[in-house]
Amino acid sequence: MEKTAQYIQKIGNDLWLTEDERQNLKISYRVKEVLFSKSSPFQHVMILDSYDFGRMLVLDGVVQTTSIDGHIYNEMISHVPLSIHPNPQKVLIIGGGDCGVAREVCKYPNVKEIDMVEIDELVVKACKEYLPEVSGNLSDPRVNFLFIDGVKYAAEKENEYDVIIVDSSDPVGPAEQLFSKEFYVNLHRALKEDGLMVCQSQSPIFHLDVLKQSYSHLASLFPITKLYTAVVPTYPGGMWSFTIGSNKYENIHVSNFSKETKYVNQDILEGCFKLPEFLQNALIDL
Repeated sequence: MEKTAQYIQKIGNDLWLTEDERQNLKISYRVKEVLFSKSSPFQHVMILDSYDFGRMLVLDGVVQTTSIDGHIYNEMISHVPLSIHPNPQKVLIIGGGDCGVAREVCKYPNVKEIDMVEIDELVVKACKEYLPEVSGNLSDPRVNFLFIDGVKYAAEKENEYDVIIVDSSDPVGPAEQLFSKEFYVNLHRALKEDGLMVCQSQSPIFHLDVLKQSYSHLASLFPITKLYTAVVPTYPGGMWSFTIGSNKYENIHVSNFSKETKYVNQDILEGCFKLPEFLQNALIDL
């Protein structure tokens, strides 16, 4: 419980999680109950039940996903690339321990194999048991769980995947290497000749430098680089970005999207690439 006390404060009769987003911004959540709290060899893992966001996954004191809006992020990072590639059969997910991305990828019957590389097995176990709203207690036989270092795994692959989805946490701790140029070079090599990849590229409001760096790295490797956004209330700033690097495909090939979703539909697929003026200007010289 020592680590729990480091992140959870009791104020009066209430429990509060306070997330240090940046030097001048702290975000506090009123918590009903600590459902799970344990340290892995990599980080501290908690599942909390909060008042406004429902159950949430918290790593080292930072909220990663919640039951109220986790589907937005997971649907956007999954269905957009899978609607651009005309026939994705083998998909690699790096990160994604809450299982939400794999759950969305499993909605595609033409996908035959899903390799999910997550360094921290404890995250998967906790989310399967305590966060079913996000994980769906994933048990699809096409999903191959690999509890190893995603950076090392990617470095050993070549011409293997149709789509790669990098579902990383913030660029600190275990996830820091998932934003490096070397990592993207390895992902490019791991893709098939017509493959594409997508990564979450942080908040356009608060992390524009990270966004521009990710976009620039991919633009130096892929002939097609595209940025798109969604609104995810849990994440600081609300607006969140995703960057696609593609060897061949760039247009949404689906004309009548019909997957069972809560956020993504045909209009979202076609409109998410329309960027506000400040973002268009930020990408001009990259």
